[in-house]
Amino acid sequence: MARKRFGISLLLAVTVLVASAVAQQSNEVSFSLGRSFISDQAVSGTGLANPNIHFGQGLTYVANYGHRFFNFGIASVSVEVPFVYNPQTKLQFGENVVPKDFSAYFLTPAARVNIFPTTAFSPWVSVGGGFGRFMPNSSLEFGGQNPSASSTTGVFEIGGGVDVRFADHFRVRGEVRDFNSGEPPINLNAGSRYSHFFAGIGLVYSF
Repeated sequence: MARKRFGISLLLAVTVLVASAVAQQSNEVSFSLGRSFISDQAVSGTGLANPNIHFGQGLTYVANYGHRFFNFGIASVSVEVPFVYNPQTKLQFGENVVPKDFSAYFLTPAARVNIFPTTAFSPWVSVGGGFGRFMPNSSLEFGGQNPSASSTTGVFEIGGGVDVRFADHFRVRGEVRDFNSGEPPINLNAGSRYSHFFAGIGLVYSF
């Protein structure tokens, strides 16, 4: 009988703890708009006066879902799933070998830590990883058929930002993220990894 009572008490305690944890969990959806930046990449052995590939600053959209699992008061831990879409990154090179542009999207689940999550001003950092997809233009920069095809790559994400609350369920988010990917299909071997730096501002809705 004592063992049975202990089992029932333990079950009730676990139920209360789980219910309390669930009650403290929160969700959010956000949308940000900004620009992606890729540094010039040097191509060796071209004989060109300017052997660098130049990348345009593509307008970039970020949709994000986040779920907070732990809130310790001074800090909270969330899982987020940012989806990043860049519809056009233009390319410039001295020879007619690169596509006119390429589009890309990244999906990188991540862990995010917010400092002072319940205050009006909450800095945060994010680390995660996932995959990306590059879709090159079918035409080369100066005309002609582009021989390269779409490709998929692994992506490592690290970023940071700040959320500023201005209403009960709404915050403004400023963020900077680096999506480090494999080389896009641009018909040149300029490096094994590329950093796509995103800087933007958006709106967060918490529920």
